[in-house]
Amino acid sequence: MTMHRFVKMALIAGSAFLAACATQIKPTTTANPPPQEKFSAYDRFELKRVELSPTYANNGANTKAAAKIQEYFDARVKTVVDEWNGKRAGGSATLVIEPRIEHIKFIGVGARIWAGPLAGSSAVVMKVRYVDKQSGKVIAEPEFYQRAAAMSGAATFGGQDNAMLARITTLVADYNRRNYSERVGGESGAGEEMAMASN
Repeated sequence: MTMHRFVKMALIAGSAFLAACATQIKPTTTANPPPQEKFSAYDRFELKRVELSPTYANNGANTKAAAKIQEYFDARVKTVVDEWNGKRAGGSATLVIEPRIEHIKFIGVGARIWAGPLAGSSAVVMKVRYVDKQSGKVIAEPEFYQRAAAMSGAATFGGQDNAMLARITTLVADYNRRNYSERVGGESGAGEEMAMASN
């Protein structure tokens, strides 16, 4: 094999590896604007269950990831909402909170063990709609993004993939807390990803 042919084959293999590691799920913003009303302006709060976009519902790994996100929501978001509901007595102004997984690619432990980084990156985009129940007005719809790189996912045997699910839930919980008493907005979790894309 000539050196020229060897280099050519190495470049092709490298390109294939990078393509396998890449994910097409991308964030659209680095920061979420403040809601139109601070959340404490409401008397009651209804937290809906996490919805998974039908586009991804036929993939077993994605549905398991969505179920895990729901568990984190129950532990990290629902507890805060329950606390809010316990603060108010009477009043009918109700804020409905609707979390939805818009895009997800989740690499499970089995795929990580067998394919390693070639299984690609994990990524998730979630949007949360905050709706005034009485008027139907959407007062906020922040977007949240998290990713687990192919190499880190492989090195941790899927640990980073699973940690991604916890991190995105924490972003939602932080947005809730920060915007309860004042309108300040919050991070989307995509700062580093967007910075890399712009370079």
